[in-house]
Parts: sequence; C-alpha cells; structure tokens
Amino acid sequence: MNETTPTKDARGGALATVGTIYRKEMREVLRDRRTLVFMIVFPLLLIPLLLSLVTELVSSAVEKAEAETVRYALYDGERLPGLAEALTQDPGFEAVEGVAREDIKAAIRDERLTMALTVREPFDAGAGPQTTVDLFYNGASKISKVERKTETVLKRQSERLRVARLEALGLDSPDKQSAVLEPVKLETHNTADMREVLGEQAGGMLPYMFIIFCYLGALYPAIDLAAGEKERGTLETLLLAPIPRVLLVLGKFLVVFTAGVVSALLSIAGLGLWLVYQGQEVGGALGEIIKSVTALDLTLIGLMLVPMAAMFSALLLSISIYAKSFKEAQSYSAPLNMLVIMPAVLAMLPGIELDWTWALVPITNISLAIKELIKGTMDYTMLVAILGSSVVIAAACLVFCTWWFNREDVLFRG
Repeated sequence: MNETTPTKDARGGALATVGTIYRKEMREVLRDRRTLVFMIVFPLLLIPLLLSLVTELVSSAVEKAEAETVRYALYDGERLPGLAEALTQDPGFEAVEGVAREDIKAAIRDERLTMALTVREPFDAGAGPQTTVDLFYNGASKISKVERKTETVLKRQSERLRVARLEALGLDSPDKQSAVLEPVKLETHNTADMREVLGEQAGGMLPYMFIIFCYLGALYPAIDLAAGEKERGTLETLLLAPIPRVLLVLGKFLVVFTAGVVSALLSIAGLGLWLVYQGQEVGGALGEIIKSVTALDLTLIGLMLVPMAAMFSALLLSISIYAKSFKEAQSYSAPLNMLVIMPAVLAMLPGIELDWTWALVPITNISLAIKELIKGTMDYTMLVAILGSSVVIAAACLVFCTWWFNREDVLFRG
C-alpha cells in the first residue's frame, strides 16, 4: 500500500504538469489569428461553400447545355428521306446556311456552327446497305449534349425507316420485326445501386479534403510551438524549468493534436450542416446519395481521422523541433505535405479498393474507408485493422518525436 501511493501521486503530478503545459501553450496558439483561420474558419466554412458552388455550377451548366440551341448545317440531306424535316421540326435545332463543306471544322471552331451532318450514301428503301451519317462537333466539353440530341433525332428517323423497310419485306408485326433485328437479346441487371455507382466516382474527393484540413489544422500550431519559440527565445526558458522533457513534448503534442482534431471534426461538421440545410434540395441521383449519408457515417469518419491527426501532429512537431526558424519549418513541411497528398490521391484511382492489405497502409486506408462509407458498402470488420494500424503508427511517431526532443544536437543545432 505504501509503495503504490507514491506511484499514484507521481502519475497525478505528471498529468497535472502536462495539463499546465497544455493550457499555457493552447492560450498562445489561440492568440495566433492565422492558426484560428486554418483550424476553425476554413474547415467549418470552406467545405459547405465548395459543395454549394460545385453543385450550383454543375446544375446550371447542365441546364444551359440542355437548353442550348444546336446550330447545324446539313449536307446531302436529300440522300436520307425525312432527316431535314425531323431536324427542322425539333425546336432544339437551328439550320445555318452558307457554310461550305470544306469549312466545317473552321466554322465549328469559330462557333458559327455547333455541328454539321453529312450523309454519305443514298438510302435504299429496299433491303439495301446501311446509310452512314457523319457528325462533326466539338466534343471537348464533358457536358455537351450535341451528340445525345443528334442521336435522339436520328434514332427516331432510323426507327421509322426500319419499320417501313421491314413492312415492305412482309414483316408487319412488331414481334416478327424484333426477332429478325435482334435474334438474341441481352438484358443487363446492375446490382449496384445509384449511391454505390456515384459514390465510386465522387467519393474520393471528400476524404482528400478532410485529410488536408486535418493536416493544415495541425501545421501552424506545430511550427509555432517549437520553431516559433526558438525565434522568440522562449524555448530555452521553458527547458530550464524543472519539468521532464517527455512531459514538455507531450503537452506540446496534445496542443497540436487538439488543433488537428478540431480542424478535422469541424470540416465534418461543415459537411453535416450543408447536408441538413442545403443537401436536401439537391435533386436526382446525387440528391439520393446525399440523403443516404447518415450521422453514423459521419461519426465513423470523425473517429478514423483522430489517429491520423495524432500522426500528423507528431511528425509536424518533430520537423518544428529540428528547424531553426518558423520559415525553415515551413520549408521542411512542404515535402511532408506531398507525402500526405499522394496516399490520399490513391483512393481516387480506378482499381484501388479497400481490402485487408490496403487497410494497413496509412492515410490511404482512411481515404478508402471514407469512400466506402459514402458508397454505403463499408465492411465494418475492417475498421479494426484501419484504426489499429493508424493508432500504432501514430504511437510510433509520438515516440520518435519524444526521442527527437531529448537530443540537444537537434534542439540547438548550429
């Protein structure tokens, strides 16, 4: 009993010392306006603003493309009966005269034409060969509806001519015509729901943003608490205090860790607020995905970002301890920034899926897990491997940071 009491007292004293250092360093960090911007303002506001901007831009661009009148020129239209009339009757098309055939590309480049159609060979009402129609247009825009609109008109016209040709051959019922045109029919049944399909395409961006905010939230406090103190000449005074260095570095680490976690959680809170107040207004398949993201999904995302914040905090604090000045610490942090971004980007690449191997790869495992949560296909048993490996790596980084802080040649290098 007498042996355990001092041990408990020592532990309580160590915790009180760490708490004192934590409160002192946190007060100094919160006085820095730049830190507050990266830790609070950016994560809380930037994601909702970006999501609102992207959804608004995409919606307006699609609506504009749908409503845009296609200015076209038709060459040798008499070779395909009914084509000129079909285009004229469609309000989405406007004929343009006076463009020579050899000037088609130049006219499309100069936006005098949206597209041009040329009919290669005359249509044979009997059982003749196919008639080919060439479409010329600028397909650089991903939201361009020119090809789809033109295909719609040509398919309607092709269907009328096909029915007429089959009736001339004595195939007057739709069943007979279908059996001749398509002897074997394939019906596909995609088992993936729309959330999974679109989540695969767009789910890589959100974890990337969460990880970046987590990193930026820890960056400036880490630089200020070591390299910044060297510049101000206060680190030497702190080291003269009768406090074990392990407690000093632990107190500083907890401040940086707090900043990283707060930044990450505020970015998730910003997403949650956007989902509640604006996400429900988004229609279509994207709206269905947004409505299917639950509070549990957001909670699990926040849980996975905690050990990653610890990892970033320990690494950034180690860099700051080594640097002689604030500016030098910023320079050393740039390569680490790339090391953070590259694993996060891997989650966006096609073919990279969360499995038990990727679950052990730091940063990438969290990016892939967040994408799976957005898709609604998360294997929750993998959370043990993801969180376990992240905690082990974060602990190793903290041990290294403590050892690094105890080296005089690192703290006061020439």
